[in-house]
Amino acid sequence: MVLVFFPISGHFSYLILFQFLLRSICLYTKSCFLFKIIYSSLIFGDLLCIINHVFRHPQIVSSFDVQPGPDSIGIITISHCCTGIASRACGLVSLEPTRVAEILKDRLSWYRDCRAFDVLNVLSTGNGGTIELLYMQLYAPTTLAPARDFWLLRYTSVMEDGSLVICERSLNNTQNGPSIPPAQDFVRAEMLPSGYLIRPCEGGGSIIHIVDHMDLEPWSVPEVLRPLYESSTLLAQRTTLAAMRQLRQISLEVSQPNVTGWGRRPAALRALAQRLSRGFNEAVNGFTDESWSMIESDGIDDVAVLVNSSPGKLMGPNLTYANGLPSMSTSVLCAKASMLLQNVPPAILLRFLREHRSEWADNGIDAYLSAAFTAGPCSLPVARAGYFGGQAILPLAHTIEHEEFMEVVRLENVSHFREDTIMPSDIFFVQVCSGVDENAVGSCAELIFAPIDASLSDDAPLLPSGFRIIPLDSKANTSSPNRTLDLASTLEVGQAGNRASGDYSRHLGSAKSVMTIAFQFAFEIHLQENIAAMARQYIRSIISSVQRVALALSPSNLGPQASLRPPPGTPEAQTLTRWICQSYRFFLGVELLKPGSEGSESIVKALWHHSDAVLCCSLKALPVFTFANQVGLDMLETTLVALQDITLEKIFNDNGRKALFAELPQIMQQGFACLQGGIAMSSMGRPISYERAVAWKVLDEDENAHCLCFVFISWSFV
Repeated sequence: MVLVFFPISGHFSYLILFQFLLRSICLYTKSCFLFKIIYSSLIFGDLLCIINHVFRHPQIVSSFDVQPGPDSIGIITISHCCTGIASRACGLVSLEPTRVAEILKDRLSWYRDCRAFDVLNVLSTGNGGTIELLYMQLYAPTTLAPARDFWLLRYTSVMEDGSLVICERSLNNTQNGPSIPPAQDFVRAEMLPSGYLIRPCEGGGSIIHIVDHMDLEPWSVPEVLRPLYESSTLLAQRTTLAAMRQLRQISLEVSQPNVTGWGRRPAALRALAQRLSRGFNEAVNGFTDESWSMIESDGIDDVAVLVNSSPGKLMGPNLTYANGLPSMSTSVLCAKASMLLQNVPPAILLRFLREHRSEWADNGIDAYLSAAFTAGPCSLPVARAGYFGGQAILPLAHTIEHEEFMEVVRLENVSHFREDTIMPSDIFFVQVCSGVDENAVGSCAELIFAPIDASLSDDAPLLPSGFRIIPLDSKANTSSPNRTLDLASTLEVGQAGNRASGDYSRHLGSAKSVMTIAFQFAFEIHLQENIAAMARQYIRSIISSVQRVALALSPSNLGPQASLRPPPGTPEAQTLTRWICQSYRFFLGVELLKPGSEGSESIVKALWHHSDAVLCCSLKALPVFTFANQVGLDMLETTLVALQDITLEKIFNDNGRKALFAELPQIMQQGFACLQGGIAMSSMGRPISYERAVAWKVLDEDENAHCLCFVFISWSFV
């Protein structure tokens, strides 16, 4: 990504923006009934106070290399010393100012947290500007707190130099505005002076300055959740940066109007991602005005279950599925829960849930979710019914910065019961994933998916389910080493000796986050009690699986003093590295590593950064992988924790397995074998072409066979 910083002359730009707003309103709205309201809410002293507290003492979240280029975000700053939470950003996009203003004012198209944005009244001003009365609703990010709503005034005008200015602020009774009670299920929040300054560039394009400043009333949420509502970092990620990324994405699509995955244009895929996100947010919030109603608890309040029997909920205007047949399901049930996580980075946990669905999902319920949309009755799911044949992830699209990507998940040969018949078939989910970058400060990690048929038609109904993980302590240093295997932890402490475990814990160990889980089930109304009991049990089993995975991924198990070490009974990283290299030299007569790698730490580092994929597997009846270097993990598209669930035979196709098994006796007798090039498979089901491979026995200190080691040379994804 090409990034550039556009300097701002002190705070002059922001002062000009707000002063211009005040001056323009004074000139053009004196005869308007809104004048007193606007004037009192934008008095000059208040603006200076806001500017002083929000912009004079910013704390930089991210600053980037100065590399001029189009469609770039220059700098993001946040404030911790003002009322509420605040962030600002500036950047350049290859869009004209009027188009930029149109996109930014259409919040529903880019602001995923926005449920409603209604323009209730518009008043024109004498200079061609407008004053608008707005009502906005924001979703609650978890099941533990209510949503927010706002009454807003927005002023839009064109400055003398052609710049566009858009300013917004809440309208409430403290600024002589009307006292309007919040809607049911909502808490009234306040938007402090915010807005956009859009300047035209010579030769085309625009420079955009964005200011977001809100008071989300954190007093109204449980204390454990207040960091979410007091985090300027989270505001910057979910609001300010979201606006910038939308502009960059649309600019790219205008310049490169290509058809992407499955023959869909980018705009159609963006709309699909928006539908998935909105459907998940609706499930998490369960608004009564959307006809959601709570059903009686089973005596344990850990899982909330809601039902929606509204005729338009499942299908909307389209009452048939893609095959043209009517759906048998008439209602929707949602089971949801929130849980507190400690000592596990959201990005790593979410990546594991995405890559290893079989660790938490029930394939019988997956089959039910898929079959519930098709014509004909579908029996209740039976836990672990049928055979889980495998998971293949098919890329569909990604955003310009790769912070979000969409894909189709194919679950192969999943058996389910229909009319007393076992019917194995492939089932499909479309899913959108975001927040998997460990280095993104304050980033929210989401995995949202919905069953589809193979056609992926634009008008297909969607019932999204999924996970959302939000860090609660965004002030903590969330940067971390790549904790994918034992060698990685060794590399992080290699130069400085053995770093104290407390340092590692300071990076990761004190982190807290809240996970929200929501699953939706289409069903026939007479099955409500059965589906509710099944849904509760399923959510509880997912919670149990997530807790188990989170424990395995926590720094107490992944830190330098614990396990990112190999499994119990296996050698330390340096010892294993020495055995691998000595055995290679003994059997093949050449060095595995380049000359100059002396000392145990240097050997470990050289093997970890080896240009070819190096993998070790156990000597068992069903060999499983126990170690891989960085390139090996990249090839298999996995992590250390998940590596040990991958069997040797799983990565080869039929021809590869036959060739390997034919060479195994030679490997065990002679000590090594050279394998011809072929096709392997990653853990994600992607085919891998490799030019050749070498396999050899790894001997321990007593010259006993410890494991088998493979090196795949000149590999690439097909």
